[in-house]
Amino acid sequence: QVQLVESGGGLVQAGGSLRLSCAASGNTFGGYAVAWFRQAPGKEREFVAGRRWSGGSTYYADSVKGRFSILKDTAINTIHLQMNNLKPEDTAVYYCAVGRPIQSTMSTEGAYYYWGQGTQVTVSS
Repeated sequence: QVQLVESGGGLVQAGGSLRLSCAASGNTFGGYAVAWFRQAPGKEREFVAGRRWSGGSTYYADSVKGRFSILKDTAINTIHLQMNNLKPEDTAVYYCAVGRPIQSTMSTEGAYYYWGQGTQVTVSS
């Protein structure tokens, strides 16, 4: 069992930056993949970024490539989502998720079975 707690959301102007954090308790991320998803009002939840805890490969949605980075902090068992050059269309509730997807399902919501409670990110124009 893994419990996930997100933090770091807030209100920022377009062009600004935020860093989201996802801390794991009850178990470590070892052996899992960790991802960030987001859901904007009236839209379906979508994949943003993901990585395996062990290993260097990272995966990003086209809409965030070059602006977002998924980073791990092994010392405190935390995954961060560094978001730069934010745009109003990045406004959403952001969720971290943990699972054991294969490479082809890294961006598939159903491949993840532990989810955080979500944190709101609002980008003003």
